[in-house]
Amino acid sequence: MPATSQDVTRLLQAWNDGDETALDRLIPLVEDELRRLARAYMRRERQGHTLQATELVNEAFLRLAGTRHVDWQDRAHFVGIAARLMRQVLVDHARSRGYQKRGGAAGRVPLDEARLEPAEPGTDLIDLNRALEAFAAIDARRSQIVELRYFGGLTLEETADVLHVSVETVKRDWRLAKLWLLRELNGDARRPPPERRP
Repeated sequence: MPATSQDVTRLLQAWNDGDETALDRLIPLVEDELRRLARAYMRRERQGHTLQATELVNEAFLRLAGTRHVDWQDRAHFVGIAARLMRQVLVDHARSRGYQKRGGAAGRVPLDEARLEPAEPGTDLIDLNRALEAFAAIDARRSQIVELRYFGGLTLEETADVLHVSVETVKRDWRLAKLWLLRELNGDARRPPPERRP
C-alpha cells in the first residue's frame, strides 16, 4: 500500500522528536520522489558532470540526516527542503571544483527558454544561486516556486500542491519571479518584484 502524506508527516515529526528509526522508515517512502528531483536537477547540469543523480540523492540524504529541529509541516515541506539541499550540493560541488571563476563552463547551467528565457544561453550556477538567495530574502514564496519549478522540475500543479496555493497563483508568481531573476542575472535588479495580489 502506497504511503500517504500523513504517513510521511508522522515519520518526519517522530524523527524530529528524536526517533532515529523514523528516518530509516521514511527514506523508502520518499526515495522515488527525491530521485525524480535529482534527475531534474542533473538534466540542467553540463554533460560529463562528475556527480550523478544517485550521488546527489545520497548527499542530500546525508545533509538531511544532519538537519535537526525542523518544524516539519508535511510531505510538501519535506520536498521543498530536499530540493533546496540538492541545489546546495550542486553549488558546493561547483565551488569545490573551482568553477566559480568566470568562463568556467563546468559551473554553467542552461536556462532554457521554457523556464527562464534568458538573454544569454546559460548562466553560472553560483550566480543563479546567489540571485535566488537574494530573491528569497525579498519574496520567499516566489523563490520557492523557482526552486521547485526550475530546479525540481515540478509542474505548475505539483508546485501549487507543495505550496498549498492555487495553480493561478503559481502561474502569476512564476511569471513575476522569472522577470525579477532575469533582471538580477543581467545586472538590472534595481526594482523589487511586484507586490503580490491578495
